[in-house]
Amino acid sequence: MFNSQKPRLEDLPTTRQLLRATVIAAAAAGAILVAIVLPSEYAIDPTGIGRQLGLTQMGEIKTQLAEEAAADAAMGAAAAPLVPTTASSSAAAPATGAPQRSDTTKIILAPGQGAEIKATMAKNAKLAFTWSVAGGHVNFDTHADAPGIAYHGYGKGKETTGETGELVAAFDGKHGWFWRNRSGAPVTITLRTEGAYTDIRRIV
Repeated sequence: MFNSQKPRLEDLPTTRQLLRATVIAAAAAGAILVAIVLPSEYAIDPTGIGRQLGLTQMGEIKTQLAEEAAADAAMGAAAAPLVPTTASSSAAAPATGAPQRSDTTKIILAPGQGAEIKATMAKNAKLAFTWSVAGGHVNFDTHADAPGIAYHGYGKGKETTGETGELVAAFDGKHGWFWRNRSGAPVTITLRTEGAYTDIRRIV
């Protein structure tokens, strides 16, 4: 009924061929791990290829910002209230239930010092922001947290002098920025926010 034929023994790969294919696959996987994955994820570049391709720099940013965020999160158990430099303005409450408000905040960071500011927002609430750095540059991590959610990232950067954009809350919680001064002198960060949030505080 069926015309299929069993493969002949001589058509099957030999043990040596299978071992050779396995060794080649393992070698290829190892090369990808060493040349691409380790530099881009962990800033480990034993071959030097990752730095030439720009992957090591990417890994350095990821590693540095992750370490800084973890260290400062551990130090920020007690939140310090943030006093805006200008008065907040309120308008009619949007669909999220929070009033519209705007704040301008300035912080000064010594070389190597970090700071974190977060606004309390409901899910899908929007916050327009602009922050700038005078006197140098900073590394930053825009992220959020909530009960049961230790970290949710929105974006990161290195040696930046400012950012402008809109933050849309992914969930009910605290959403904001962590900065660290990577300049050789003190810097002043000016943050302007406007949107549907109930308060804004310096965490660290």
